Amino acid sequence: MNGTAHAAARGRRDGYRAGWSEGYRLGRCEAIRRQAAALPIERLPLRILYIPQGFEAIDYGVIEALNHKVAECLIGDPRQMARQAIDYRPDLVLVLNGMHVFPDDHLQQIDAIRGAGIRTAIWFADDPYFSELTAKIAPRYDYVFTHELSCAGWYRQLGCPNAHYLPLAASTTLFRPIHVEAKYRTDVCFIGMGFQNRIRFFDQLAPYLSGLRVFIAGALWNSLKHYRQLAGKIKLDWIPVPETASYYSGAKIVLNVHRMAGGNQNSYKLPAKSLNPRTFEIAACGAFQLTDVREDLPLYFTPGQDIATYRSAREAARLIRHYLTHEDERRRLAWNALRRTCTEHTFANRLDRLFRIVFEGA
Repeated sequence: MNGTAHAAARGRRDGYRAGWSEGYRLGRCEAIRRQAAALPIERLPLRILYIPQGFEAIDYGVIEALNHKVAECLIGDPRQMARQAIDYRPDLVLVLNGMHVFPDDHLQQIDAIRGAGIRTAIWFADDPYFSELTAKIAPRYDYVFTHELSCAGWYRQLGCPNAHYLPLAASTTLFRPIHVEAKYRTDVCFIGMGFQNRIRFFDQLAPYLSGLRVFIAGALWNSLKHYRQLAGKIKLDWIPVPETASYYSGAKIVLNVHRMAGGNQNSYKLPAKSLNPRTFEIAACGAFQLTDVREDLPLYFTPGQDIATYRSAREAARLIRHYLTHEDERRRLAWNALRRTCTEHTFANRLDRLFRIVFEGA
């Protein structure tokens, strides 16, 4: 057999092994998802008016869950929510975040809704980064929910007795394990804004990442000191949700670097202790995740069993080297995280808790 024939045989053999391995991975992922899908969902006799923020993945997840959980769900408009609420007479007006895209008369509309005897609730998904704004918004609602562990007690101190910690989740429809094209396959992936702490982290990692298949996407990454070294691995643009899920599904390691709590709209200097939605979304894709540590992480995933953690760029580099050569470990953790996400960390799970608080006082 000549050299060309040997190369062709080796290519077929390697391709078969890769295809079998990927099929096995996705098959296990699908089995986990089917087990979770078989769990019963209780439909409640409620009418909900939901006011979206414009956060595509979160809004989609909440709306999808509401359509499964309640008898009736109307998707409202921030500019007309008072009129819609008074016409529709829902059991609850649920507002996501209440900032950025909301009109100047947002709070006056909430006052009118409450004046009509209709319950209101807001779920903050940007805490603690806009505390100057949320301090004004929260007291105008009957119920306040926040994904940030450090903020629930603070809202109660501001005069919101019904303030509760409620973490975010993942839509397992938008974020799911899928077979992807070669262009989505990487050793290491990170998708998100280049905030200062992330820039510092990736600048420290740059010498190591330069030798790997890496994909980084989002704004501000051209402020890296090592930008030229990594430029071919960076896309300075927003990535649509479906494509984000493809990159997560195709990566051997997905890095998660949480945003630090600083910023000129957090003058109350509230700390950031809680997981971002990315934590759940990566896990929902059946991807192996290497994340920095947040205080509430052990409430949702067990480090070393569902997810891997690092405390410095040096430790992250060491763990990247380890997990790139230990596929079985990567897959075991990824499958465990997928199972927990599909059964415990969906928006239906979160709405169960929200409705128990609002309607049962639980």
